[in-house]
Amino acid sequence: MSRGASSRPEMQRAAAGGSRYRLRDLFTPLDTLLVSGGDPRLTLHPTGRVNAYGCAAAPEQEVWNFASSTASTISQAAYDRAALAREELMHKCLFDEVEVAFDARCEDMRDELRGHLQLSPRVDVVFSPSGTDSQLHALFLARTMLGARPVTIVVGADQTGSGTTHTGRGHHFSALTASGSAVRKDGAVAGLAGASISLPLRAPGAGIAMRADADEAVLQAVEATIAQGAPVLLQIMDSSKLGWRAPSAACLDEIARRWPRKVQIVVDACQARLGRRRLRSYLDRGYMVLITGSKFFGGPAFSGALLVPKGLSRSLDRVEGIAPGIFDYAGRCDWPMAWTALRSRFERRPNFGQWLRWEAALAEIGSYYAVPGAFRAGMLAELAASIDSMIALSPLLRSVPAATNMAGIDDEEFVQPTIFPFTLLRDGKAVSVAETTFVHRALARDVSAEIGGSAEDRQIAAQRCLIGQPVRLARQDETAQTVLRLCVGARLVTEAWSPDRAEAQRNVQHLIDQIAHVLVKIELLLAGGAGASVPAKSAFEV
Repeated sequence: MSRGASSRPEMQRAAAGGSRYRLRDLFTPLDTLLVSGGDPRLTLHPTGRVNAYGCAAAPEQEVWNFASSTASTISQAAYDRAALAREELMHKCLFDEVEVAFDARCEDMRDELRGHLQLSPRVDVVFSPSGTDSQLHALFLARTMLGARPVTIVVGADQTGSGTTHTGRGHHFSALTASGSAVRKDGAVAGLAGASISLPLRAPGAGIAMRADADEAVLQAVEATIAQGAPVLLQIMDSSKLGWRAPSAACLDEIARRWPRKVQIVVDACQARLGRRRLRSYLDRGYMVLITGSKFFGGPAFSGALLVPKGLSRSLDRVEGIAPGIFDYAGRCDWPMAWTALRSRFERRPNFGQWLRWEAALAEIGSYYAVPGAFRAGMLAELAASIDSMIALSPLLRSVPAATNMAGIDDEEFVQPTIFPFTLLRDGKAVSVAETTFVHRALARDVSAEIGGSAEDRQIAAQRCLIGQPVRLARQDETAQTVLRLCVGARLVTEAWSPDRAEAQRNVQHLIDQIAHVLVKIELLLAGGAGASVPAKSAFEV
């Protein structure tokens, strides 16, 4: 149902006691609420009760999670925080209308997020159901700020969310919006549709490596677009699905010098794998920043946010016409309270699922930054060295080279990689896309009954574990290649930390042993998938 068909019933329901109806919604089972208010990617499979990423709505402590580049199953602490938040909102709704209490809580959450990330109170926060929704919010705001319909240039288009192909040009990325409106996937979002340019980061050639001319490609695309008379919304990458960043700071300085007020930059930091100083520097330069609480920080999928510098948000006071399609992608509570003119145009439509996922994510973010910085940095460095070494030892795995433009970047603990991409090999050649997908799915299952070999092998095969979803990389006229990813996320750091140094080191070593276990299971699956005997000895000690 389109906006035009759905708005009148919605307003009538609100006028006829919608607050009482929404209070009743809060009594929905917590697991159901946590996967509500999003697009179909959140839907749980009826048999396995997991979403498309293999994640359940409730904690599953027996599943090892190294999938924070994709999605994570909610932790017990985050689940408890969501449950408590719901109880507290129910209590507040005894004294205020649901929308009033909910709006106040969302504003408090903006303050909490700014506090954890050490951001100025002048930074505004726009919440959304996912990072993909936030991309549409950024396009909507850029149109207002630039005073015209911009051309979107997407850097790293081959390594961002699949929906970016659609949102970059103002099109629907799914057949159903988080507000429940049925739309046509890849159809135009009314009032937002425009042109976009995709700039891949993978270098030409048979291997998988980052292109060396990323800066030059960005400058050429910006120059050509502005020469045609259009302003630019430049979506830069920090970081990609493979952990790559582009363009460089020098390139961004050149853009600011050559085309002042003609280019609005939005940073795709949805992976949230950047230090807080780096994040602040982007905002200080006037960039918008896309983040999520569901990637590195390990909150439940999905929870998006757009960070907006105060200097940009001032232009919203002059907003007149609003792209009608954006009403399907936001409610009044998503916008900061200070944006009174804009908020007044939107319906009072609390999204309880989005809110509870952010409550859970904030619990993870707060716990992560409560860990001393020296431990965070030291642990990430130790894990990076161990994972690189283990992947290099396996004859069945080949690591993907790290980004080539990271030298000299001061990024706190994130100077270390936290995404470790690799391809699967047989006889020295990459296996098929189908087999890589099979291995990824089998890792999340107990496949001990399908694996021959010793009792130890079957025990390894029984362990359920999540790693980063396959990334498919392909160009025209070439065979597609698929990459899997081991990921270090905030929760691993939080759970390993202890003020007792010896205990903390034991915890880190236990994690390294688990990662070795995961890689052994991959080896077993590759051997089993080939119909060959299981190798007598792995490259790893478990």
